[in-house]
Amino acid sequence: MAWLVVSVSLIVIWLASFCKIFFRATSISGAAILDDGKYPDDGKTPQKKNVLFVIAHPDDESMFFSPTINYLASNACNLHMLCLSTGNADGMGSIRNNELHRACAVLKVPLQQLKILNHPNLQDGFGQLWSHDLLTEIIEEEVTKHDIHTIITFDNYGVSGHCNHRDVHRGVLKFLQTNSGRNVKAWELVSLNIFRKYCGPVDIWLSILSAKIHPSKVIIINEQPWKSFKAMAQHLSQWVWFRKLFVSFSSYTYANTLSRINP
Repeated sequence: MAWLVVSVSLIVIWLASFCKIFFRATSISGAAILDDGKYPDDGKTPQKKNVLFVIAHPDDESMFFSPTINYLASNACNLHMLCLSTGNADGMGSIRNNELHRACAVLKVPLQQLKILNHPNLQDGFGQLWSHDLLTEIIEEEVTKHDIHTIITFDNYGVSGHCNHRDVHRGVLKFLQTNSGRNVKAWELVSLNIFRKYCGPVDIWLSILSAKIHPSKVIIINEQPWKSFKAMAQHLSQWVWFRKLFVSFSSYTYANTLSRINP
């Protein structure tokens, strides 16, 4: 009997979580990100925000950042994406390059605003350490070229602990530290503990509770989780059974928690 009660309770929670998504929850606090950026001389009407996602590998955008991408795209932000490698650890860099283009088309990131690097010193791999100075130089070039207002990237742990993710964070952090005079703000995707990471849409409630305890955090609920699945499915070389499970049960498919990076 106890297991039946637990099972029914879990089903009810999952259904309630999906209702929170499909009926356009009002608890989204993403407006703080939209307030980032520059204002014209009259101080009245804000410019359209130029937002740069800085990621390490093709598929990072679909596996981790899709709730934020969907939210900003629906609010008419001008999205740019900088992918710092082709994901060539298994020799499929050119294939993964094309897959990222298709995923960005699904996520409404303009393809002319997608940049994928294949730098000899920025190669995909757990044993590949990336120069923070080099990353800072590349990020600064993109920010200047596209008049970027807001950067969104990994936090210090990088969701999965991958060293490339962590180096990307440190590159962004160093950029902020060495460009303190610029009006550029940066947000990091908060890494979650193992329970929250794999509790699927249920984490929406935990994220909202966390935001009440820590008001500085921004919670973005993904109102189009099916688009996240479709985007990840464009990465056919990576779309194996365990990644299908990951996208289904990962809380990053359903919500993102963002925190301001303070250099």
